[in-house]
Amino acid sequence: MKVALVSPYDFAYPGGVVSHISQLSLQLERMGHTVKIIAPATAVNANALGLDNLIPVGRPFPVPSGGSIARISLSVWRERRVKSILRDEGFDVIHLHEPLAPVLPPTVLHLSNTVNVGTFHAFHGRAWQYRLSHRIMQRWFDRLDGRIAVSQPALGYINRFFPGDYTVIPNGVDADFYSAPIPPFDAFKDGKVNILYLGRMEKRKGLKYLLGAFGRLKWDYPDIRLIVVGPGNPGKECYRLMAERNLQDVVFVGGVSEDAKRRYFRTADIFCAPAIGKESFGIVLCEAMASGKPIVASNIDGFNSVLTDGQEGFMVPPKNEEELALALEKLVKDADLRRQMGQTGMKTVQKYRWDRIAERVVQSYEDAAAHRAASHRGDGAGNTDMRKTEAVVGG
Repeated sequence: MKVALVSPYDFAYPGGVVSHISQLSLQLERMGHTVKIIAPATAVNANALGLDNLIPVGRPFPVPSGGSIARISLSVWRERRVKSILRDEGFDVIHLHEPLAPVLPPTVLHLSNTVNVGTFHAFHGRAWQYRLSHRIMQRWFDRLDGRIAVSQPALGYINRFFPGDYTVIPNGVDADFYSAPIPPFDAFKDGKVNILYLGRMEKRKGLKYLLGAFGRLKWDYPDIRLIVVGPGNPGKECYRLMAERNLQDVVFVGGVSEDAKRRYFRTADIFCAPAIGKESFGIVLCEAMASGKPIVASNIDGFNSVLTDGQEGFMVPPKNEEELALALEKLVKDADLRRQMGQTGMKTVQKYRWDRIAERVVQSYEDAAAHRAASHRGDGAGNTDMRKTEAVVGG
């Protein structure tokens, strides 16, 4: 079948939804389907990506959203271009990610005359917009023939405003990519225990709490190092904390390529995700598990649907640097425990393999097509109880 994957977010900028669409596109093509990605992107950035199947629509602009920055197109003058794309491409299925996010997905939904499937990723942001405008958005929501949520938190979030039939299909991870042998960075293999943080420099990612926990440990365990990987600026609070505690062995790397990211996972002895909330899914936890690393993570919605406390790692209350330090200490001083939890994680992550997830997504396309056909026949099969929510979890 010919599938359009629609993103509201700048496809030239890293993020969870962009990564999800990129991986899903690869898997669908491996399964023999034809895929086009429709997303905002500047012409220069789109060309630099080297994606033959990307159709750039709209210039992205940064917009604050849920403690983060969403790079979306706000242009309302794209209807003619979208109409032309849909007419020329003749898609069998249009799969919209965050289908109610402005402005591109609703435009596509409005103009689509084929099978429409929506995946809801978010567990934060846009709540006030949904409260104010859900009656207007309902007409676009009703055009969806199939609805997916990436986790139970994401399902609960969207279902508050738009009750309906949903299937929970989690994010996938390229387990083979992260588990494949690759050399660590020699500069960090000097006998110190490396704790890795990997994520954007945003307050909701909780870096300052990890810095505080690291400061508590450094006195008793001088042979530890914190490696911070990700784009952005740590912020005044983090710099102040490091200066006040005179923290040593904290290395800021900045944003890196996917191959370098994999090498940092290989270099790490422990992975830490101290986010304070608003995570719909723990994809970075899956990547760490696939890399065979033990994890210390905040016990928040999204993360606790992926990680089990005491098995693949430890979960601690968010914003609690003391508990974070205690959990890290258990792993710092026990190499056998690190190895055991890393091996458990490599087993757990197999249910999130992209090949398994893609099969379930294709099944959702087929179910949506059957639903649409039944609705158009007028046999009543499409008149489902919109208050019912179906959740299919796991792999």
